[in-house]
Amino acid sequence: MAKIFAIANQKGGVGKTTTTVNLAAALAATGQRVLLIDLDPQGNATMGSGIEKRSLKTSVYQVLLGLGTAATARQRSETGKYDILPSNRELAGAEIEMVDLDEREIRLRLALKPLEADYDFILIDCPPALSMLTLNGLCAAHGVIIPMQCEYYALEGLSDLVNTIKQVHRNLNNDLEIIGLLRVMFDPRSTLANQVSSQLESHFGDKVFKTLVPRNVRLAEAPSYGMPGVVFDKSSKGAQAYVAFAVEMVERFRGQAFPAPASPESTPATA
Repeated sequence: MAKIFAIANQKGGVGKTTTTVNLAAALAATGQRVLLIDLDPQGNATMGSGIEKRSLKTSVYQVLLGLGTAATARQRSETGKYDILPSNRELAGAEIEMVDLDEREIRLRLALKPLEADYDFILIDCPPALSMLTLNGLCAAHGVIIPMQCEYYALEGLSDLVNTIKQVHRNLNNDLEIIGLLRVMFDPRSTLANQVSSQLESHFGDKVFKTLVPRNVRLAEAPSYGMPGVVFDKSSKGAQAYVAFAVEMVERFRGQAFPAPASPESTPATA
């Protein structure tokens, strides 16, 4: 069964989409079967995977509203060599339309059940807010990967995110846990970055991934060509870091089975 991880952080601009796309491609390059789910209405992961979001006939929007299935909505990223459930601006409307629907927090989880045997990893790119979309991502996942910069404000936001994950774990998905923190856009020349990095390792221990992803312009350029950075420039330091991260992920979870998230006993009001 697939290992389902949400890549989440309530703070914007921390590299969630860059991490999701490049991890998906790097895992695929190691022989893993990967599905990427773009839960952000901006559709950046979709475009960065080489899929034209403006011409989508079926997307994750239809899947969440029960107007289509995940199996029919998924597409192949030819550049990344993984499958993707794409999104576009239509998805923004799902926030309102899902409010009155039954099982609104777990619609993504239910939609993914028929596909779990098809993949080794399912990665969910969450939007930068605690919204109904993010909640669906957290309820569908076994764990959360948190990309973060080693800056003071990032530490402040991390505390809020950890509390959110605890609430979802308690009320909606008892299997949800923090898989690990990934330090991104890291500048080893910065004293503050090194101090924050040490604080993270001291507080979170082995929950902090060993891989450090540096600031890298080639990773930023890759989406404009519709491909992951690990494909766009394999020799760049950013690409090499994400390949190392994929290897770390495979080694950490090799042979480890994850149960399907249990249905919540209650469905409290959501933010």
